[in-house]
Amino acid sequence: MSDLVTGEAVALELRPARLPSRALAVLLDLAVAVAVYVAVTVALVASTASLDVAAQTALSIAAFVLVLVGGPIAVETLSHGRSLGKMACGLRVVRDDGGPVRFRHSLVRGLIGVIEILMTFGVVACIASLVSARGRRLGDVFAGTLVVRERVPVAPAGFMPPPPPWLAGRFAELDLSAVPDDLWLAVRQCLTRMGQLDPRVGWAMAERLASDVAARTGAPAPQGVPPAAYLAAVVQERQVREARRAFGAAQGGGVPAVTAPAASPPYVSPAPAPPAPWAAPSAVPTAGPPVVPPAGPARAGGPEVTREAPSDGRSGTGFVPPA
Repeated sequence: MSDLVTGEAVALELRPARLPSRALAVLLDLAVAVAVYVAVTVALVASTASLDVAAQTALSIAAFVLVLVGGPIAVETLSHGRSLGKMACGLRVVRDDGGPVRFRHSLVRGLIGVIEILMTFGVVACIASLVSARGRRLGDVFAGTLVVRERVPVAPAGFMPPPPPWLAGRFAELDLSAVPDDLWLAVRQCLTRMGQLDPRVGWAMAERLASDVAARTGAPAPQGVPPAAYLAAVVQERQVREARRAFGAAQGGGVPAVTAPAASPPYVSPAPAPPAPWAAPSAVPTAGPPVVPPAGPARAGGPEVTREAPSDGRSGTGFVPPA
């Protein structure tokens, strides 16, 4: 990584491009520029056949300067440091402070590149890139620029170490509302990258973050507890509280459970309506309307059957048991 520092004293983690990737990008740019130059030259020769030799030579020199010198400068300026070859190789030209390049930077790099790349076939540029600690050629030194890599291999996500078992639940009463989000982010990054840091650097960073968290919570870290273990336990407690806040009903948190409404009374169909569709199959007649026996005697000579309405106010079923 490069040790670039911006005007705000912020260290930038940039990876300078080395000679192989830069050489490949330059070759791609030169191939495109030469192809365009050949096409322009053929068009000029076909269109200026009636001119004299001096005019044709002047036009050829102008085409060479515009295509092989002005073209890369214009492309690099408009694309903010990304030519075709650099885009293919995942590179970008930036200033020494990490900012985007402007026209003056691209102009200086292009003019010096004519000498160290085109006229010397890249020998001077290769030697300067090998000698420089950041892989810069002479054009980068005079222009104050640096070629960096944009496509950096992504490291696997860091593993958040769990706290020791004897610290689980020890900070349940800790007030974490005063800890800002940026401090939580710093704590998580420190814990996930603890295995990649030097042991002394990781211990010092964890100790500083533990003191910041303790100052925000108002409770100092327990004696004899390593700072990394203390931070892991506090982060776990915060995750548990967020889970309870999000899934309180399922995990028995502070969110009150939703009370189900009282069961409605059983459905009572009116007398003229047909039986309900969810009634038992034995209560549903097979065909025809429901038969209601007359109010008089059921049959001659038989006992008189009187239909009385039930006491609960529901209509009778009309069922008459056999004699």
